[in-house]
Amino acid sequence: MELDPLILSRIQFAFVVSFHAIFPVFTIGLASYIAVLEGLAFKTENPVWVKLSAFWTKVFAVVFGMGVVSGIVMSFQFGTNWSNFAQASANFLGPMLSYEVVTAFFLEAAFLGVLLFGRDKVPAGVHLFAAIMVATGTFISSFWILAANSWMHTPAGIEFIDGVFHVTSWSEAIFNPSFPYRFTHMVLASFLTGSFVVAGVSAWYLLKGREVEANRKALSMCLWLLLFLAPTQAVVGDFHGLNTLEHQPMKVAAMEGNWETSRNVPLLLFAIPDQESQTNLFEIGIPSLASMILTHEWDGKVPGLKEIPVAQQPPVGIVFWSFRVMVGLGLLMIAFAVTGLILRAGGRYWRTRWFLQGMRFMSIAPFLAVLAGWFVTEIGRAPWLVYGMMTQAEAVTPSLTGGMALFTLIGYIVVYALVFSAGVYYLMRVLYVGMEDEHDDDEHEAERPKRPFSAAHVPFEIDEDEHHGKPASQGGH
Repeated sequence: MELDPLILSRIQFAFVVSFHAIFPVFTIGLASYIAVLEGLAFKTENPVWVKLSAFWTKVFAVVFGMGVVSGIVMSFQFGTNWSNFAQASANFLGPMLSYEVVTAFFLEAAFLGVLLFGRDKVPAGVHLFAAIMVATGTFISSFWILAANSWMHTPAGIEFIDGVFHVTSWSEAIFNPSFPYRFTHMVLASFLTGSFVVAGVSAWYLLKGREVEANRKALSMCLWLLLFLAPTQAVVGDFHGLNTLEHQPMKVAAMEGNWETSRNVPLLLFAIPDQESQTNLFEIGIPSLASMILTHEWDGKVPGLKEIPVAQQPPVGIVFWSFRVMVGLGLLMIAFAVTGLILRAGGRYWRTRWFLQGMRFMSIAPFLAVLAGWFVTEIGRAPWLVYGMMTQAEAVTPSLTGGMALFTLIGYIVVYALVFSAGVYYLMRVLYVGMEDEHDDDEHEAERPKRPFSAAHVPFEIDEDEHHGKPASQGGH
């Protein structure tokens, strides 16, 4: 069997990026949550806020460490698998990635140590400032990354001369037509992810009767935030869809499973896209609703995939179903947020067991929604790498063989599986211990290595017999 280096390189990059994406999308939201907790602790001097902040900072440390490990190798793939693209886009992407390092990484590096290890060692105001700066750094980092990615979807401010992109306007290239929508959509997704994870973990602790006051407050905060965020994300998603219809109409056609350009297009709830025959099987839809959503007119015209050759069409089945998974999970998030509001009467939101169990399982929903949305965005762009200007086939490294691509793909899968397994295991240990009081001896503090994982203050192995013998509110150790 002949191995296609292009297909394998696409799978490899998709795997690495998808694996890495779940960490920053969580830490961006969590960093802001920690900054809010630090602000509340600074203003009120309530020990509950301090306890919550200290606990979630431990979780942040572990997830941040996993994100660094999984993301540090991503940029190397541009040189190994996509050298034509790296050379062609260096005038734009090179400075963009450098700006991220200079503005975001340096800022985080300067204040992350203070956040993780500075509690009780620096004034409370300095610790709060460090938390705010770390949160700010995550936003700056996402700004540059989303600007670069959006440029690949809606290139602007450049000229393509002799196979090389030359920047003619930095403002147009950075603030390209899709960037405002993508950046807002991703920031909201990060806040949703952080909120649902905090809410899910808090619900789990409440079910076990652990640290009831602190977790009740955390759940309440998250439910208020979700009540605003979830519907807002739906509205932003609608604007993002309209922008995509304007600049990438074939992606929208694939999302809707629409083959013929026509009016009164139904919103398909279920279908099996058959790209070979250029039609759908077993359609179930709501008449004219897709036209209404996409054009805001019941008889609005929606483009069809048959407008372009089959070779230029994206993989319709993956885009079609990934979009429905994303939207379905988004509607489920709205439902849980509204349910939380209803259950606030009489404080039932933190005593209703079925709701708490549901919030536990919903803690993974935003990760799945982010991955599904990422698949829609990136796979829906195929066969283009820079939309309308450079295809994926033109961008791949010419000398790359299928065997080489397969070898590195297997290597990434094995290494990332080990990293993910170890990281998740350690994260579960941190959650298992919970919000125990800090009790590390001062004489050993100087001996602890100052790296993210060590900030969790939890040994990799825990004596569970000893732990089970102590009350849940104390956490045990």
